[in-house]
Amino acid sequence: MATKDGSYKRNASKHRGTSVEPEAGRYRLHVALACPWAAGALSTLYLKGLEDVIAVSVVHPTWQKTRDDADDAHCGWVYRSPGDAPLANPLGHGSFDCDDALAPDPSGASSIRDVYASCGDLDGPFTTPLLFDTKTNDIVSNESLDILRILNGQFDGLAKRPRVNLYPEALEEELAALNADVVYPCVNNGVYRCGFSKSQTAYDAAARDLFGALDALETKLGERRFLGGDRFTWLDLRLYHTLVRFDPVYSVYFKTNARLLKDHPNLYAFVRDVYALDAVRRSTNMKHIKTHYFTSHAHLNPYGIIPASDGPDLERPAGRGPPVDLEMVN
Repeated sequence: MATKDGSYKRNASKHRGTSVEPEAGRYRLHVALACPWAAGALSTLYLKGLEDVIAVSVVHPTWQKTRDDADDAHCGWVYRSPGDAPLANPLGHGSFDCDDALAPDPSGASSIRDVYASCGDLDGPFTTPLLFDTKTNDIVSNESLDILRILNGQFDGLAKRPRVNLYPEALEEELAALNADVVYPCVNNGVYRCGFSKSQTAYDAAARDLFGALDALETKLGERRFLGGDRFTWLDLRLYHTLVRFDPVYSVYFKTNARLLKDHPNLYAFVRDVYALDAVRRSTNMKHIKTHYFTSHAHLNPYGIIPASDGPDLERPAGRGPPVDLEMVN
């Protein structure tokens, strides 16, 4: 939503749970592979080795109407199965296939909105990621920071890699402050503040914050491998999932084109370093990323034309040290 001065303000998450009763097969993580917050949760699930413990449902990247009612204008995340008929954008333009990355919800929900409605939330916003308890038919949390912590520590008795810890106690205060002051407001949310500004003044302020933060992070990552030093943490994951979208999407769609990721050598090397982690690579789907942003917001791109570039080469060696051994950093 926008404030009176045209600034973008993100809605606060409504469903805030911080604990679960660990049980294999009980929980389901609903994700949009295009969404950086959801992709971070999925990366954590893979990093911990929870694929056989927590089920995952994956929506189609192109928003659709979620009700047949002509008076209900809501467009959002919908479920389709691989091989279903392609979808058009909300204005009826384009043809966007139902690929093998999709995973429908076994409950029969046709949209994320249906999942929220099934436990009484009829108002939304209907966002991902969403951690759902199928035993109680209730939402555990739709706040990505809650979900990251839950996946990081509360399923260790069932995880294939319980020693992986993205929240080292010694770095807790430093990382929390860096997130609160720089990474979240200026970068993670900063790109949206640029893209959804409704006044030049609001855009200019958001762009200054964004590129000032990127300059600061470029300097920091020139002195250390990760934001917390040698340790790969949750905050690196959060920064990565914004930066990997920067050149192919945000620089075009959200007008964050003062400089590109590839113009920041340390940030670009950092992204390649993180991408080299198999769990992160598996949760980075550039096709879904580009398809969502360029086809779902019809007022920004009416015909759903998807630009050609996937951004800079992520396969190029990062040159920042040996492969990260996530189980040996505790």
